[in-house]
Amino acid sequence: MTSPAPLLPALDPGPTDTLRGWVVTGFITLIAAVTRLTMLNYPTDGGTPVFDEKHYAPQAWQVLTGGWLEDNPGYGLVVHPPVGKQLIALGEAIFGYESWGWRFSSAVAGTLIVLLVVRIVRRLSRSTMVGAIAGILMIAESVTFVSSRLGMLDIFLALFAVAALGCLVVDRDEMRRRYAVVAAQQRMGLSEFGPRMGVRWWRFGAGVMLGLACGTKWSGIYFIAFFGVLCIGFDIAARRAYGVQRPWLGTALRDLGPALYALVLVPVAVYLATYWPWFASETGVDRHAVGVKVGTDGPFSFIPDALRSLWYYSGNVLNFHEELTNSAGNRHPWESKPWTWPMGLRPMLYYFVDGDSVSGCEHTSCVKAILLVGTPAMWWLALAILAWGMWQFLVRRDWRYATVLTAYGAALLPWFLTLDRQMYYFYAVALAPFLVMALALTLGDIIGKASNSDERRSTGLLAVSLYIGLVIANFVWLWPILTAAPISASNWDLQQWLPSWR
Repeated sequence: MTSPAPLLPALDPGPTDTLRGWVVTGFITLIAAVTRLTMLNYPTDGGTPVFDEKHYAPQAWQVLTGGWLEDNPGYGLVVHPPVGKQLIALGEAIFGYESWGWRFSSAVAGTLIVLLVVRIVRRLSRSTMVGAIAGILMIAESVTFVSSRLGMLDIFLALFAVAALGCLVVDRDEMRRRYAVVAAQQRMGLSEFGPRMGVRWWRFGAGVMLGLACGTKWSGIYFIAFFGVLCIGFDIAARRAYGVQRPWLGTALRDLGPALYALVLVPVAVYLATYWPWFASETGVDRHAVGVKVGTDGPFSFIPDALRSLWYYSGNVLNFHEELTNSAGNRHPWESKPWTWPMGLRPMLYYFVDGDSVSGCEHTSCVKAILLVGTPAMWWLALAILAWGMWQFLVRRDWRYATVLTAYGAALLPWFLTLDRQMYYFYAVALAPFLVMALALTLGDIIGKASNSDERRSTGLLAVSLYIGLVIANFVWLWPILTAAPISASNWDLQQWLPSWR
């Protein structure tokens, strides 16, 4: 008597309503574009940038007018890689050195994040409706909304991190389809390590996106580490699901090397490529440090001088960041620490004007402000959502929550290692899309599966609809302090729900 063959997973085709999915995605993305672009030129500081735009807008203009090279002459050191400033420069190339110019690329990035979140959650949930819910929530998510309307860097980091995750999710599904083909051809048992999977272009695309993330801010390296673990986890799970005799060793032999290439070497190459204007220049900061500030001999003399000069320059940037510590006396009234970020307990005041110079609110005392704060109807549920996601992952082995929580952890957990450093809530911009993804998956669980009774589905859909209405109402309420609309001083006080918001 022979034993039955191992039960293989059924091939999951994913959502089949392709046309409907793209129509829904396009409509939601259009709404997102309207909200991000409306009155994008407002406010300014007398026609000049506000808050940290004062760093990046002129640096981007220097990139545009100086041969794509920046030297930040006011400070003598450029403290972030060039990609974000290069993208801002594209907007300035279209609109010139004015507020539309230095904010346009941010608005495009914020709109693309909404599109990507819809598509990623649709794929994770296998439901166009749940993807649409994620898109609506993303539109009303105020941290990315504010960041989409200012010429700063964090929205670009968030865009590339989300895009990288999307590539890995598509890669995971593509590999499952390849395994299903191998199993159908009865070739799975040809090796105890399982089959070789060939070129994985989506994983290569993830590496490109991660390189661009690092080319925007160095914190992109955290996503490389976390997404690398996630990718290997996908590979092990796939080999186990399809009955590979030695899935762990098979992953180590078949998948680990290509993963290191795609998620380490490719990002490094892309990161170095973002410095092409610096490499091509003669006047870039520390471009010719070797032989002037760095010796020409030593154990690393075999490395090209250009790379050694970049290493020296990067070391100076690292020292700059490491010295911005509380213990060294560097404190800011709107500083926050990472344990406050999940619920947005300490927001960031970007812009504030009051007094006689403010008019338009039909009161004697008016205020205009931009407060970077998470929509409470979403952010205040963060701990409950994370707990639900952990339970779904650890108890029910739900890969969807494992995926989203890994990305969320990459955006949050590494900051706990450097608590003495100056930190601000805008570091949490990259958290927002993954919080929305987890929340949308949870709402999908509340709605229930198609196999549930009509009454169960109807009740769940009603509850979710009421909640979405609450989120939208909360976003509309916050709108004045997200866009610097003139409001009365008393209304400004009403907008600040917590003492830590002040």
